[in-house]
Amino acid sequence: MSSQVEHTDVGAYALGLLEPGDRRAFEAHLRGCGACQAELRALSGTASALFELGGGPGEVGLEAEDEPSAPPAPVIDMMRRKRRADRRVRRGAYVIGAAAAGVALAAGVGLGTVLDDDGTPAERPPAQAITGERFQATNASTGASGAVGLVDKGWGTQVSLELRGIKGPLRCHLEAVSRDGERSVVAGWRVPDKGYGVPGQPKPLTMQGGTGLPRQEISRFEVRLDGGGTLLTIPL
Repeated sequence: MSSQVEHTDVGAYALGLLEPGDRRAFEAHLRGCGACQAELRALSGTASALFELGGGPGEVGLEAEDEPSAPPAPVIDMMRRKRRADRRVRRGAYVIGAAAAGVALAAGVGLGTVLDDDGTPAERPPAQAITGERFQATNASTGASGAVGLVDKGWGTQVSLELRGIKGPLRCHLEAVSRDGERSVVAGWRVPDKGYGVPGQPKPLTMQGGTGLPRQEISRFEVRLDGGGTLLTIPL
């Protein structure tokens, strides 16, 4: 403990296992540490009992005038091993924390901000909501605009949607329409009063879904109201 005072040395101090230099350092620490003081008071009875057990074979305890003997050897060995284990755990936690910080720094500022060329923080570009082959459209009459991203899968087509310019309250769904007119519902949602991609609520609606229709068989996507009517058609 010569490099720093450790709270876990309370037990070793109570049993008299600290070396002189470590004992003096711990006593200086103890004067200002309420937690260690409370733990030492709680351990005082246990330490006294262990010293009593340190008598010779067959002795129940020590007489008042006898000099106290050291705790039993197994107890001393146990306490020393516990101190070494506690220190290894703390050193390991420090190394892991330092390594994690190094990874974060090596990644630039990938966890928080992006830097401009002059080194000042810049706004991070938003994550791309659309993945795969992209198609987009706008409906001037309804004010809705959006895009779909398509990824061909073995089970059909993965679809990502980004939708703007819609106000609520509405209930809508996205349909994939095949070249021969077959329809497949990709996803459904509710539009709150504030809407999506409008003044006061500029963030678009983004979501992912899928359809069993193969990518090459799809001719268009339609954003439809649950009660009837089409807000937006996105041809492919």
